[in-house]
Amino acid sequence: YASKCEVLSERDQLLVELRTAGWVEVEDRDAIFKELHFKNFNQAFGFMSRVALQAEKMNHHPEWFNVYNKVQITLTTHDCGGLSKRDVRMAKFIDKILLLP
Repeated sequence: YASKCEVLSERDQLLVELRTAGWVEVEDRDAIFKELHFKNFNQAFGFMSRVALQAEKMNHHPEWFNVYNKVQITLTTHDCGGLSKRDVRMAKFIDKILLLP
């Protein structure tokens, strides 16, 4: 599972980039969190569907919570005990699709 738990050698720089994109570090956990708001439930669910398809491809699934137009996402790699490059890749994918029409 070495590839699954790639160490974040450039962790500080990556966390700065993620913070700039609206991610925050979770207190008492090695994880990142973002809350998103959409116009309505359909947009929120459509977003979650796109993320779910990518999560299956990556075999890396977010912890998330949805109520109506709000989606809260927490990323961490449980097998690694904290943040890994897989979380960074997933966060960047999420940020990329948020920019799509």
